[in-house]
Amino acid sequence: MSAAPPSPQTALPEPIRSRAAIAGHPLHPMLIHFPVAALIGLVGTDAAWWWTQDPFWARAGLWLAGVGAAGGWTASVAGLIDLLTVKRIRRLVTAWGHAIVAVMMLSLASLNWALRWRAEDPAQWLWPWGAGITLFTAGFIALAAYLGGRLVYEKGVAVDLT
Repeated sequence: MSAAPPSPQTALPEPIRSRAAIAGHPLHPMLIHFPVAALIGLVGTDAAWWWTQDPFWARAGLWLAGVGAAGGWTASVAGLIDLLTVKRIRRLVTAWGHAIVAVMMLSLASLNWALRWRAEDPAQWLWPWGAGITLFTAGFIALAAYLGGRLVYEKGVAVDLT
């Protein structure tokens, strides 16, 4: 059974709107999917390199690390705009936790990409340091995603309830 619609006396809470939005659609949740997919895909390319020692996987990992880091920093700008300019978001401890975890994750992702980029052969430093950084990054992605989900589903950040 579905819940009855709210009565006129029961007002819906005021939505927490995003300031970094196009036509009311928040940018941060739109931009995070590709960098997250790239950085999670990096776990797979590192594992494939470890299993096969094929240099293709090291080169693919270099590109995934770059796309993940650059795309993540781009998405973070939209999130930062909302965090710093929307008072109701700024008051949420979960929002600050999400931001701090995301910065730590993006710092690791950027380090991972920079180390791969500077190496003559992207595979030369991959085991164990590159793979370790990749796994830590994936863990931070999971935690940031959990906190971001709490912001959306529990706090209604950037969700239009009307």
